[in-house]
Amino acid sequence: QLQACGGGLVQSGDSLRLSCAASGRTFGSYFMGWFRQAPGKGREFVAASGSSGNTYYADSVEGRFTISRHNLENTVYLQMDSLKPEDTAVYFCAADSRQRTWVPLRTASRYDSWGPGTQVTVSS
Repeated sequence: QLQACGGGLVQSGDSLRLSCAASGRTFGSYFMGWFRQAPGKGREFVAASGSSGNTYYADSVEGRFTISRHNLENTVYLQMDSLKPEDTAVYFCAADSRQRTWVPLRTASRYDSWGPGTQVTVSS
């Protein structure tokens, strides 16, 4: 199970940090991702973290967002800086616990567990 928190209402240029706590004894082996969904749009890849610490980002957030993980605490974070109104969305954390490495990491179907989402609203 995944539980994300840390969303809120901020102004353009502000920062937020999302966190996602996971249950599971093998969290360290999970491939973790963050996705977001804006009103009227599909779910969009934001960032991902491999079990070895490799990180991956969507072009739209590269240089502004940072994904990190603390395996001993079973938690993954998304630090979001220089937020823009277009970052407004519900943010979801997701876990690939089955190591489905043949599925592209930016694809939602790779992930078998999803948190309920947390709202991020950026005003201009």
